[in-house]
Amino acid sequence: MARSKRYQELKKNIDPKKVYDLADALTLVKETAKTKFESSVEVHFRLGIDVRQSDQQIRTTVVLPHSIGKTKKIAAFVSADKMKEATEAGADLVGGEEMIEELSRTGKVDFEVAVATPDMMIKLAKIAKILGPKGLMPNPKTETVGPNVVKMIEELKRGKVTIKSDATGNVHQVIGKTSLEDAKLTENFQTLLATIRKVKPAKAKGVYIKNAVITSTMGPAIRIDIGSAT
Repeated sequence: MARSKRYQELKKNIDPKKVYDLADALTLVKETAKTKFESSVEVHFRLGIDVRQSDQQIRTTVVLPHSIGKTKKIAAFVSADKMKEATEAGADLVGGEEMIEELSRTGKVDFEVAVATPDMMIKLAKIAKILGPKGLMPNPKTETVGPNVVKMIEELKRGKVTIKSDATGNVHQVIGKTSLEDAKLTENFQTLLATIRKVKPAKAKGVYIKNAVITSTMGPAIRIDIGSAT
């Protein structure tokens, strides 16, 4: 894919053979963030995992210490006695069987993340074919199923994100906007890095984190020395 002239000009500021300290990389990220809108700061990890093995897939959650600049629209599938607390906790859509029936009928998904109490999971099976392909089915592994509705919703509103590996063994995550102070971007990066290290699959062989790059939205990639971030 041919890159734009703007991208090619920005790329001249980056030495492709150099691995930068995180502090220097953050400076370069902001210098090369030249979109008309406020860019996000993205981190991409290439992991040494065998993507053919289900027990080497990465899927976990983490609450980053500082806001990444956007709040996801949350749907809470709960029983009648939990609806008030789900609403007060900040869920954007709250309902039970009637919300499931409507979604089943229309197929319209108007939210970005779903949480549910355990008793609702058997009922959500009716719309699993709608939610599943979109990655929206509540799951204990991502801490979106549980009895404590308030805790789940409040953590998501504070910035809890799901970390998962893709089909090529890479992990991609936004850690903030370019307007966020370097110190806060650094803390978010450190938290993300610690989480990825913590969930290293027991059967993963060789080098686990092969490389890491940081980039602004539509900006050139900058290789990072992850040792400089600890």
